[in-house]
Formats: sequence, structure tokens, C-alpha cells
Amino acid sequence: MAFSGTLSQLSSLSTISSSLPVSSRRFTLRSLPQFTIKAEAEKEKQSTKAAKSDGETPAAPAKPPPKTLPKKPVYSMKKGQIVRVEKEKYLNSINYLSVGHPIFYKGLDYIYEDRGEVLDIRVFETGEYALVGWVGIPTAPAWLPTDMLIKSEKLVYERL
Repeated sequence: MAFSGTLSQLSSLSTISSSLPVSSRRFTLRSLPQFTIKAEAEKEKQSTKAAKSDGETPAAPAKPPPKTLPKKPVYSMKKGQIVRVEKEKYLNSINYLSVGHPIFYKGLDYIYEDRGEVLDIRVFETGEYALVGWVGIPTAPAWLPTDMLIKSEKLVYERL
């Protein structure tokens, strides 16, 4: 149906249709999606009937994979572990060079001789590190790579 009229006539038609009760209006476009959904459902029923008549089992609907939680990292040490630092590895590491101590500096000997406790363990981009605090030494804890730490078997130690 083509409408050939002026703009004022067109606007008057829209006001007339909006004043009509909802039950008297025709909504052919709104009912269209319902028919397509029903038609798709009937096609699916027919395909399953055809598959059953052929002796095939219908394919089960694909279930989404179950949600998996990220795995906890496996650390080489535990919190509370008693450790000390391996001297040769530490002196050849970037950690020692970043401190800027002179060669043969004796102020750090406590990390090789005294016990330290692992306070925290984290995996950074450069590897696994442990936050080590030294028992009885009034210094701040330090993040050290776990590969240069030696696990101590016993808590008893002698300070030289």
C-alpha cells in the first residue's frame, strides 16, 4: 500500500494510530520472530526424527566446558622455612651488584652464616623469589631468588 500525501497528513495518521487501543492495532512485525523460532524448532524435530528412522543417534547438544580455576603455583619452599644464602651464588648475582658494596665487604656475612626465615614466596617474571628476614639481626627483609637459598635442617645454629 503506497501512501501519496503530504507530511501533515502523514503525521495526523500517526497520531490517530497512537490513540487507538492496543488490542485494535496490528503488530505483524512483532509476531514474526515467534514464527521463525517455531519454524526452526520444527525443523530440528524433523531432523531428529529422520536420524532416528535412519538408525543414527542424534548428536547431543554441545555443553560448555566446565570452568576451571587457575592452578596454584608449586613453590620450592614454604613460608616459615629456615634458610641461609649460598655465598658464591650471591656474590656472582645481580642482587649483590645492585647493592654497590665494595669487594670483600664483611657487613653482609650474616646472610651466609645466620639463619633467615622465609616470610613470603612469589613468582615474578624473572623467577621465584622469597622474602627472607634474618632472625636476631635488625635489618629489613630482602627478596632473594630461591635458587641461591640453602634450606637448613635444624633451627639450632652457632654464630661465629
